[in-house]
Amino acid sequence: MLLLLLLQVSASCLWLGRSEVVTSFESSCPQFFFRETPPNEALEPERPAWICQHYKNQYYFATLYDMNRRIPVYSAYLYQPGPGTRPKTWLVEPQLMGPTYPKTMEREWTLLNYFNVSLEQLSKSQAILQDYKNLMGLNRGHLNPSGHHPDSSSRMATFTLTNIVPQNEKLNGGAWNNYEQQTMIRRTQGCNTTYVVVGAVPGNNYIAKGRVNKPSHIWSSACCEVDTNHRKAWAVIAENDKNEVQLLTLGELEDMLTQLYGRDQVFLFDRNCPRE
Repeated sequence: MLLLLLLQVSASCLWLGRSEVVTSFESSCPQFFFRETPPNEALEPERPAWICQHYKNQYYFATLYDMNRRIPVYSAYLYQPGPGTRPKTWLVEPQLMGPTYPKTMEREWTLLNYFNVSLEQLSKSQAILQDYKNLMGLNRGHLNPSGHHPDSSSRMATFTLTNIVPQNEKLNGGAWNNYEQQTMIRRTQGCNTTYVVVGAVPGNNYIAKGRVNKPSHIWSSACCEVDTNHRKAWAVIAENDKNEVQLLTLGELEDMLTQLYGRDQVFLFDRNCPRE
């Protein structure tokens, strides 16, 4: 009994953060969406999971996750860049295995050693570290980038494999990085609050022996509140095998995603965000 107690205490000391699989973003973490309105159902995968990414008693962003393809559909966050270093620890999402598991981002090691979880069990619903080893021409590409957050806790929260896709390494370190670091700074001038939804379109190729989808496109969209009466929006999309980023209006991106997904019309933000 004492040993079990000690193990539980030790495990609790290793917990790095919290993220919770929920039934809807509107009821659990709506603050990351303009006017508390998430994208419509046109992007939802066959086996979705809604994750409110929570770390050190605070929600930091929201992720719609595709458990079949083992990549995020999109992540939504507030743009609040600040100085700091990149974390080095990667985390996974225990609750994708089921609601009885901790509402916490965890290291694989912690789950395997303290929660009686097998790697096979963990890997059924999500990507694991092994999936991203020995990549050829690809990086672990953040959807929600750590550099768009103001402090160590918010940056650490982005280092979950539920926020990562296999991204072309030249694009990730080139044109996409330029958009994240330079274009966003210019575009957000005068913005009081900037809401971002960034996502990945599933492709026809996979890594890790067919386990993890390699997206065909990476995209990002932003809705900026200048003041109570004025808003502006913009968007970008990139093919995931070229080092090029195309700047679009929000309406143009929504129309492109509608064509790429081949379903209903895509709406990424509330209708009060300008499409032109």
